[in-house]
Amino acid sequence: MTADLERERAARAALARTREPGDLWLARSVAEIGAVDLHEHLRSGRHHTGTAAEVAALLADVHPERDLDRARRMGLRFVVPGDDEWPSQVEDLAFAEPGTEGGGAPLGLWARGPRRLDELARSVAVVGSRSATTYGCDVAAEFAAGCAAAGWAVVSGGAVGIDVSAHRGALAGGGHTAAVLACGADKVYPRAHEQLLEHLAAEHVLVSETVPGGAPFKHRFLTRNRIIAALAAGTVVVEAAARSGALNSAGWAARLNRPLLGVPGPVTSASSEGVHALLRSGRATVATSAEDVLDAVAAVGEHHATDRRGPERAGDRLSPRHQRVLEAVPALRPAAADSIARVAGLGAGEVSAALDDLVASDLVVPDGRGWRLARRPGEELPDA
Repeated sequence: MTADLERERAARAALARTREPGDLWLARSVAEIGAVDLHEHLRSGRHHTGTAAEVAALLADVHPERDLDRARRMGLRFVVPGDDEWPSQVEDLAFAEPGTEGGGAPLGLWARGPRRLDELARSVAVVGSRSATTYGCDVAAEFAAGCAAAGWAVVSGGAVGIDVSAHRGALAGGGHTAAVLACGADKVYPRAHEQLLEHLAAEHVLVSETVPGGAPFKHRFLTRNRIIAALAAGTVVVEAAARSGALNSAGWAARLNRPLLGVPGPVTSASSEGVHALLRSGRATVATSAEDVLDAVAAVGEHHATDRRGPERAGDRLSPRHQRVLEAVPALRPAAADSIARVAGLGAGEVSAALDDLVASDLVVPDGRGWRLARRPGEELPDA
């Protein structure tokens, strides 16, 4: 680590102590003059006014080197631009329209766990309602497992409902998953998920923009959502009620021009009202499988969702004329060629030639008194 990078890290850690995550004044000031110069300017003792004066006053009691050392002892690292593992995709937030809860690129990200943050460039965010149904939880786990098995990490928020199902699905799929927290990365919230989150801290990674020790205040969940959307290549909303926080994540994915997908639910389900609104407005595309998600986020030519069709029947590849003849052949009691021709509405010569082809294809069998359908093992006979 170079001295310049460590100065950058200390300056960003200090500034992060003075304002809430997503603070636009701070994000824009750092983007304009740089974190080190902004920190030195505010610490210079010059007369400041407005927000600058407030930040300068708070900086007097901030000791970033001591904070960073304490964080390292807790197993945390503060990842900033210039670090090898910095997830540069989050810098797109600097160009996204801010929300009512703020915006802008993060000053840095606190991480706890062995997995590198730059690996999340190849990730999918799976989000949804805390009050999830069994259907929603099953779908979230299935999608996450499918994405993980294909080599994509799964990002979510560690919350109850869809989030935890997504994390568990990714683990079941043998993949990597990251939980982005609204509290400090040294904390565990919700406590009900302590075992899972500690496992992620030991084997995967916990991520937070909130400084260590920070509590999970309500507004921090909203600013956290922009980090989830910015880390991932695309976002899929599994279940979301009309006023679900998951719609906030969806909004950030849209602002970032990242793929946004929604999983349709029962039309009577209040838990899917928000998703249905996204689909109805055209802001999200339909996802009915992990393949759909991968098709949306993968590079061109890397992955293609296969068309899902019913089982192919033996007569599906016949010409329209041969299909008409096949449909006119009885299933049980054999019929003469002229009878088949009348039913099919075709000439006797056409029917005779078609019957020869159908016999050769083992679709029709001659019976002495005429022709009937062949019985093929495991295949249903055409409807009468």
